[in-house]
Amino acid sequence: MSPSFRSLRDLMEVTEEAAAVPPPSPTPSSGDSEKELEASSGKEVELADSLIHLQQKEERTTPIEEQLLETLKKEIESTEKLEKPKKMVRVQSYEEIVDNASVAHIPLKSYASVGTSFEKFELNSIYSAIKLNNAENTAMMEEAWETLQKSYVYYKGRPVGTLAAMDPTAEALNYNQVFVRDFVPSGLACLMRPASAGGDPEIVKNFLLKTLHLQGWEKRIDNFTLGEGVMPASFKVLYDSHRQKETLVADFGGSAIGRVAPVDSGFWWIILLRSYTKCTHDYTLSEMPEVQKGMKLILNLCLSDGFDTFPTLLCADGCSMIDRRMGIYGYPIEIQALFYFALRCSRQMLKPERDGKELIKRIDKRITALSYHIQNYYWLDFTQLNNIYRYKTEEYSHTAVNKFNVIPESIPDWVFDFMPLRGGYLIGNVSPARMDFRWFLVGNCIAILSSLVTPAQATAIMDLIEERWEDLIGEMPLKIVYPALEGHDWRTVTGFDPKNTRWSYHNGGTWPALIWLLTAACIKTGRPQIAKRAIELMEQRLSKDGWPEYYDGKAGRYVGKQARKYQTWSISGYLVAKLMIENPANLLIISLEEDKRISKPKFTRSISF
Repeated sequence: MSPSFRSLRDLMEVTEEAAAVPPPSPTPSSGDSEKELEASSGKEVELADSLIHLQQKEERTTPIEEQLLETLKKEIESTEKLEKPKKMVRVQSYEEIVDNASVAHIPLKSYASVGTSFEKFELNSIYSAIKLNNAENTAMMEEAWETLQKSYVYYKGRPVGTLAAMDPTAEALNYNQVFVRDFVPSGLACLMRPASAGGDPEIVKNFLLKTLHLQGWEKRIDNFTLGEGVMPASFKVLYDSHRQKETLVADFGGSAIGRVAPVDSGFWWIILLRSYTKCTHDYTLSEMPEVQKGMKLILNLCLSDGFDTFPTLLCADGCSMIDRRMGIYGYPIEIQALFYFALRCSRQMLKPERDGKELIKRIDKRITALSYHIQNYYWLDFTQLNNIYRYKTEEYSHTAVNKFNVIPESIPDWVFDFMPLRGGYLIGNVSPARMDFRWFLVGNCIAILSSLVTPAQATAIMDLIEERWEDLIGEMPLKIVYPALEGHDWRTVTGFDPKNTRWSYHNGGTWPALIWLLTAACIKTGRPQIAKRAIELMEQRLSKDGWPEYYDGKAGRYVGKQARKYQTWSISGYLVAKLMIENPANLLIISLEEDKRISKPKFTRSISF
């Protein structure tokens, strides 16, 4: 669709103005002239008839143009039946997802091609814009698929993953490896693409089995041995010229910047396994004894008894996508949401034989406790912010309201301006006397997809994104975290990290790869127009800029100072987003419906309702 028209309603309004001018017609006969003059002066020209006339005006129309006109006529007919605007209900089920003119309209900026007056407007401009934009988007999709296939990594003749990046102008470093988290959108793209168009579920199966094989390796960093269930952060294929064969080299965190094991890798592996099973209906893979054992090893790492008083996982800084020091130590929302997602996926795939039955019971208990904890203690909206602002401190006994003894004076000033009356989100971290009020996109979107949040909370998160579009989306989607750490906070939290300067990389940088997460969350909450608007912004520059890893700046305007070009998950993230927008049924591959067996805490939204 043309960049000048962000929604079908915009196009309808323009067409309505153009149709209001009566088309030229032959000179009427004397008997009919009086009736025609009376009709033209006393009645408005109906939009549907005008569209038919405008369609006939063109000598040739493409199938796309015919489909557009037909869609416009149907939408007009349905709109005329509505006597009064009805209150919208945000649907949570994918079957009820529709994208029509009744969804909340997002105010758009004016463009030079769309002014306040349409007296000189010609319908040809609509057709030419549609043709041009459709051709550009098609070329961008073709380029993305071609580049994604070039990134395939082969081991013994079989594809086992995709390279992190293929930038010919930069040193490879570890970008020539297959990262577990980076491969997830690549795998989803191969699963969602129809087989007739080149879908390749085999690469996903090979990846799952190969990383499972690496899990069984002994994992040592210096003189310490890691847990048996730890999954690698990445691996690469090397050719051993001495042995005349290919070998695998895995990194379990020993080569990472902070020497931290990847907590999220195991969770992403389980989630992708469930997506593969859901898409292909190949249950033989998940039921293999080796795969069942791999899942159990990952879960046993997380469900083992310890000194924890919370159901959340205690993590070190740099244990996830944010793999550098950024103050996420403790109980980061991204890890908690992925943990919950992996627990629910495992619950569907684990077999109750032998020790499986006992493990399933432990999973059920943790799911219930974790959902209650996150929904109550991580949730922040206007009302809850006001409550925290009025907290009393030093409360003892089980009747305490301020359960974590958070000092109200520790609330940063920016939160009060950032928090709208309509909307809310899950904050970044909750631990004794500490709340990280920053917005983290991955954690909030995963919470929606896994149904960790309630339907009302999911709707509020979408409301927040709409209300704070300039902050969270800007000129290029999407902010990984908001706001950026600056000045004293940057020095003390990041340790003067030169890569994580303000509004760059993980410190408020913009990551196009995350568009698939936003799109999935938007479709699930019945707000696809939000995702479409973000995708349109991305399509204006992403391919032209060489598919960079990230963008810098408060609005995401500049290509990142150390960003690799042709970053694979920037490419695959875009493809997955497009595949879900074109066919919302693809959401089922990566989404879970609300678990009715879990007792949900009562949740009252603020003025958002």
